[in-house]
Amino acid sequence: MSGMICEMCGKEVPLTKTVVIEGSRLNVCPNCARFGEDYRANQSGAPISTSVIDQRLEKREKRMKTKDIYAGTSSVELVDDYGGVIREARVAKGMDLEQFAASILEKKGTLAKIESNSLVPDDKIIKKIEKALGIKLTETVKTGVTVGGGNGNNKMTLGNFIKKE
Repeated sequence: MSGMICEMCGKEVPLTKTVVIEGSRLNVCPNCARFGEDYRANQSGAPISTSVIDQRLEKREKRMKTKDIYAGTSSVELVDDYGGVIREARVAKGMDLEQFAASILEKKGTLAKIESNSLVPDDKIIKKIEKALGIKLTETVKTGVTVGGGNGNNKMTLGNFIKKE
């Protein structure tokens, strides 16, 4: 009498074992049996690996969801009328533009452009101005916040874009 054939690798072996591999019941050799789960352990009739498949599908679904990487983050931005804020603080300290420029070692023309909001200062100049005048020119802005509509279901509608008077 000849041996049995492994349904996975095709080898002729004296003894096979019934296992469940990827939801299918197979008679396999002892070497291939490590790829499956014992069929006798599953007496309910449903393949053992369905729970594994369900878990993998759930993980895949989580991976496939789009994520807003900026949600809940914040950034530091320059206040809207930074030039006006600087000018008011400088005048309150009793300095003209030339005196202020000399005190922070910057050019008068550069500061004039900054005060007229026509030049956005870099971080280095912002820090100098804030320290010299005792003011705050930056604000923390939260990003990733969705704007809700006025209809209660937080969906954007045409009404969100129309100016009502």
